[in-house]
Amino acid sequence: MIGISVGRARAAVLVLAVTLGSIAVRSAADGQTPPPGAAPALKDLVPKGWLIGVAINQRQSDGVDAPAVEIITKHFNSISPENLLKFQSVHPQPDTFSFDAQDRYVAFGRDRGMAVIGHNLVWHSQTPAWVWAGADGGLADRATLLERMRTHIATVVGRYKGRIHGWDVVNEALNEDGTLRDSSWRRGIGDDYIAKAFEFAHQADPDAELYYNDYNLATKPAKRAGAIRIIKDLQQRGVRIDAVGEQGHWRLDSPTNTEIDQALGELRATGVKVMITELDVNLLPPIEAGARGQPPPPGSNPYADGLPDEVQQALANRYADAFRLFLKHRDGIMRVTFWGVSDADSWLNRGRVNHPLLWDRQRQPKAAFDAVVKALTTKQ
Repeated sequence: MIGISVGRARAAVLVLAVTLGSIAVRSAADGQTPPPGAAPALKDLVPKGWLIGVAINQRQSDGVDAPAVEIITKHFNSISPENLLKFQSVHPQPDTFSFDAQDRYVAFGRDRGMAVIGHNLVWHSQTPAWVWAGADGGLADRATLLERMRTHIATVVGRYKGRIHGWDVVNEALNEDGTLRDSSWRRGIGDDYIAKAFEFAHQADPDAELYYNDYNLATKPAKRAGAIRIIKDLQQRGVRIDAVGEQGHWRLDSPTNTEIDQALGELRATGVKVMITELDVNLLPPIEAGARGQPPPPGSNPYADGLPDEVQQALANRYADAFRLFLKHRDGIMRVTFWGVSDADSWLNRGRVNHPLLWDRQRQPKAAFDAVVKALTTKQ
């Protein structure tokens, strides 16, 4: 009997501690007290004016994945589409546009008062081959490609004029050394294809925000310098650009906190806002690109049965450090978007079992979620 009483007492103390902790977190945010044990909503904790977003898939924007919809609705004030608005999804044939699922995506966010993001308009990947095909079987000429680009952007952006908050106009135009990627867009049109894409997007919706988006801007100073050149070129041309996105596909040890800090400062110095657009933390060892789609090589899938406590805590620390840096640069940051709702949804699985996000496969918040909450509610 004594043992049972002690156990009950310990349980009571634990419940009281959790309840008081929840109250303290919410009070730090807005002075309101949630129901005991309720997790605070991330969108209520971020600095005023920030968007906190998540990339969603079609099952989620269609409302089929109810547990994910609950998380999205509670915690986020912005959404991005994983694939629905990429060229091949929305414009698979020259005279064919697909808008049914895309309309539902936009309505999903608008019905919830969210800032709806369009991802993306011009990219070298996930673009159908007909876009670049010339009459002679080679690459189409400049005039043809510009007209195809203009038609695509005018149709898609024009359809959602006033309903999509901002667009990733050009995605991943840079090599790792900061030079322009030799994509079919560039080879067919020239270096000014980027400026043309921004011009067409602005013409289609003059009130929409326009972004340039890329990865490894924090880890590769030369690539970051290339992004800065793109921004400055657009500014010198008088073309609208509102923000630059660092995708934030990071690892536990890369980029370093110092590198992130420096990148945020340098990008902000251009005069545009900065976004972390596709945030996740890859916990798995790298494998050769040719091995993807094959059975995982030995030792490359170490967390198939779950994440050890020490790695769980390392992930939490990584997210805490990142958000403390974001808060340091709060005046220059426009949006932070996670690339996926939960570990089960992440593109980083790819035949293995990854754990890169704030919610686990059962859609339960992880230590990383608690770490982000603590970072957001700790006075800077």
